[in-house]
Amino acid sequence: MALNYIWIAFFLIAFVIALCKLIFLGDVDAFKLLVDGMFDMSKSSVMDIALPLAGNMVLWLGIMNIGEQAGAMNFLARIVGPFLSRLFPGVPKNHPANGQMMMNFSANLLGLDNAATPLGLKAMGSLQELNPDKETASNAQIMFLVLHTSGLQLLPVTIIAQRYILHAKDPADVFLPCIIATYVATVIGMLAVAIKQKINLFDRVILAWLGGMTAFITLLVWYFTTQLNHDQISLVSKVISNTLIYCIPVVFILGAMRKRINVFEAFIDGAKEGFGVSVKIIPYLVAMLVGISVFRNSGALTYLNDGVRWLVTQAGLDTRFVDALPVAYMKPLSGSGSKAMMISTMQTYGADSFAGRLGSVFNGSADTTFYIVALYFGSVGIKKSRYAIPFGLIADLAGVIAAIFISYLFFG
Repeated sequence: MALNYIWIAFFLIAFVIALCKLIFLGDVDAFKLLVDGMFDMSKSSVMDIALPLAGNMVLWLGIMNIGEQAGAMNFLARIVGPFLSRLFPGVPKNHPANGQMMMNFSANLLGLDNAATPLGLKAMGSLQELNPDKETASNAQIMFLVLHTSGLQLLPVTIIAQRYILHAKDPADVFLPCIIATYVATVIGMLAVAIKQKINLFDRVILAWLGGMTAFITLLVWYFTTQLNHDQISLVSKVISNTLIYCIPVVFILGAMRKRINVFEAFIDGAKEGFGVSVKIIPYLVAMLVGISVFRNSGALTYLNDGVRWLVTQAGLDTRFVDALPVAYMKPLSGSGSKAMMISTMQTYGADSFAGRLGSVFNGSADTTFYIVALYFGSVGIKKSRYAIPFGLIADLAGVIAAIFISYLFFG
């Protein structure tokens, strides 16, 4: 229901703004810009997103099927089962969804969106099998989606690469702030959903896992910041992420060979699902991305930023962070839009400016909540998202606030 109201708001707000431009400013191209954006985005949704995603879906669902037959999912489920059973009490300990969710989280940690999306859609499908009401999101699906939209990422390879392209002096100087901001977003999102679902956060297993993850991230941050220079950080991030992601199919294949499974046939059987899922999500992608397009092309984001700048000025606060806020506005709506805003911010103010660095941290601090809700829930036919969107936005807001404070601390 929330998604319904938000989608309606995109179109009505865009209409009002365009009408005001036409009547009061004489902008005869106001509605043309909206219409052109609708057609361009509807085409892009299919040709640039859905079809490329179909290839990734076919590849990774095929690999996932090899892993499942080799027993990899059950192995992962046994390792993380005690923790996930607390966060997802409705999911049996040995259910394939546990391993699939871990695969999705792992791909996100490495900043590998192309692999994370097919793995996440597979996990959402498995959770749907356990869902008694097929049109309404279950508690487990909401927890999984909020954890996913919080965008926990340890290796922001694409952001570092983009800063390098734009000639930043130290492209990897946003590495540490990105890790901290995205971790804050993830923890806040998880805690918020856990409280809503009345999950015992003082359980020993949950505390042990949270403490362990916090210690691991702290150790990783210490190593990268004290033992490596900026060029080495970028190099190590790239090598680790690509090496690990290639190791996944290799390990699955070796495991399948050990069990004397026909690896090629297992891949084909899993891959057959990929194209069907990609076709199924096209209407959801077109609907959401076209709505975002008219909202953005109407100038609503610009007016919103101007209002925030005025408020910050009236409060007597530093306004430098406002220059990067369009990246934060766009991030919950569109990954490509957020990336474009990040690049635009760096081009306008400089890659090494405060706004340029903060825009990079914004882009790495959370994920695309509305896009993910439309994509993941649409793939399994869920029409009632319940509180998934508000709690996903809580995680996003936590990441934005953390990014601002951390960026002032590091780049002040």
